[in-house]
Amino acid sequence: MEKVIAVINGPNLNLLGSREPEIYGSQTLEGLLEGLVKEAAGQGYDIWSYQSNSEGELVDAVQAVMTAPNKRIQQNISALIINPAAYSHTSIALRDAIAVLSLPVIEVHISNVFSRESFRHHSHITAVVDGLICGLGTQGYRLALRALIEQLENKKT
Repeated sequence: MEKVIAVINGPNLNLLGSREPEIYGSQTLEGLLEGLVKEAAGQGYDIWSYQSNSEGELVDAVQAVMTAPNKRIQQNISALIINPAAYSHTSIALRDAIAVLSLPVIEVHISNVFSRESFRHHSHITAVVDGLICGLGTQGYRLALRALIEQLENKKT
């Protein structure tokens, strides 16, 4: 069986590198994902990634992770890294989709949401994931990847 970690990104993350670089940095989403693919491959894992600006499409992607393998995802997914972006603060539907997953999930935010506007201080997602990494820039994704791989490998022994 292949070892695959899903990476799902929410709205506006397709604009990484050009959108508010003083907050989100200059790395593009493509560059970020390329780095994750290389790092995961070094540990014997593959990355399946998805990005959408649509709440319903993100819910569908989370459900596809749950039911893999299927037509949308051809591999079994071992874990999930998700940056729901603005939907963290608004989407009960996305929260409910994540809540039924029976695999490790880490929520990532590039900026420190707790040092920003007060409406960003609450995430509906955090209560149903295994961990939260925020405020460390795109490095948060790599830290989430390392943590999930370590957790999955320790589970095997």
